[in-house]
Amino acid sequence: MSSAGSLDAEMTTRDYVRVLFRQKAVILTAMAAVLITVAVGLKLRTPVYEATVKLLISAEKQVEAPYYQELIGSRNTEIALTQSEIVTSNPVLERTVRALQLSKRPLDDEKPFASLLKRRLIDLTTSRAQARLAKLSPPQQQLILFRKAVERLKSHVTVEPIRDTNLFTISVRDVNPAGAAIIANVVSRSYLMFDMEQQLAELQLKYGDKHLAVTQMRDNIAAMTERLGGGPISDLEAIGPASVKIVEQASMPLEPVGPPEPLLFLLSTAMSAFLGVMLAFLFEYLDPTVTSPQDITAGLRLPFLGSIPRRSFVDRPLLQDARPDTRYVTCYRQLGDQIARWVTEKGVRSLLVTATLPSEGTTTVVANLGHYLASSAKLNVLAVDANLRDPLLKRVLHLAEGPGLVEMLENHTPLKQVAQNGVTPLAAVSAGSPARNPLTL
Repeated sequence: MSSAGSLDAEMTTRDYVRVLFRQKAVILTAMAAVLITVAVGLKLRTPVYEATVKLLISAEKQVEAPYYQELIGSRNTEIALTQSEIVTSNPVLERTVRALQLSKRPLDDEKPFASLLKRRLIDLTTSRAQARLAKLSPPQQQLILFRKAVERLKSHVTVEPIRDTNLFTISVRDVNPAGAAIIANVVSRSYLMFDMEQQLAELQLKYGDKHLAVTQMRDNIAAMTERLGGGPISDLEAIGPASVKIVEQASMPLEPVGPPEPLLFLLSTAMSAFLGVMLAFLFEYLDPTVTSPQDITAGLRLPFLGSIPRRSFVDRPLLQDARPDTRYVTCYRQLGDQIARWVTEKGVRSLLVTATLPSEGTTTVVANLGHYLASSAKLNVLAVDANLRDPLLKRVLHLAEGPGLVEMLENHTPLKQVAQNGVTPLAAVSAGSPARNPLTL
């Protein structure tokens, strides 16, 4: 009988609770594994702050150019998406990297904001990166560091159009909250400068280099270049002559992005408990062993009379030699009482005690149950050792040498001549002489 069969039967709330208690090791292991993984993951996660700049696509400027006239009245999603791609283009981001000298930042600039565990990982990765850079020439090192800074900045910049408006946002994430605000402002101003450079190119093609509009646009670009430090600028400078206006400059964020760690740990605890329960029922369904009395009654449709626990090293095998207050003796008494009542009610005259594997203690069970039924239940009990390959009842009950079951079957020896009183008042029949072929008997 398997537990799968018991699960297929109708289960009550008590059965479900019993499964949880039986598989508590699986549940606790699953919860511990998930919680440890989450705890390590949280320790390896450095808090990241996000600063946001809000911009307006207006297509309005101080001087006219045919390219920007086409945008007027055509404010739609495609324009916003186009401008979003321009923000994350290399010309804009490279200008930001040069202005803030991001390529000269230490390779372990995240270390002051990281946990102790993450710092060790940062030290390891930094040492490996420095070892690779040491093999290159200084110009190659500068080029690689510059490109890495650009790619890193590109991965930290997010542009999102605001639905049903001509607005979009530029968000920058960084482990340093003040650094996130500075980088977000510089990226937005670099984007404005890129826009003004496009206008300058249009004006030069139309009016030439000496025109007043061209000179004015050059002055505006130069003034914006001086403001690339990341500090706040006036509203007039934010509006400027570009077709894109800065509506709201970035300020230093106060809280990191993402849910707080206590909430994540609480959610992971709930999910780990759910996973543990699911695994418990899966293991219970796949477990082919009999693990409870309910498995016997549900699978075999047979009454369950009792069970005998594993004998500890302090328990004596036979009841007459064991302490009467131990659980080992108590279980034998309960099982003996159930069998005595059952055989009396059903009129049963014989019981078979057998095992599926060697050394399961069948002989000890026969001796103890026979002794209890004979001494306490006052039944006439005869214990017969039918284990002809490895007979042990004679040694357990200290029976004398003599004929036994083999002689009764082969020579028809009377029962009175083979029955012995090993442990009074229990009568017993040993296996007798070793049988050459037990199957023939």
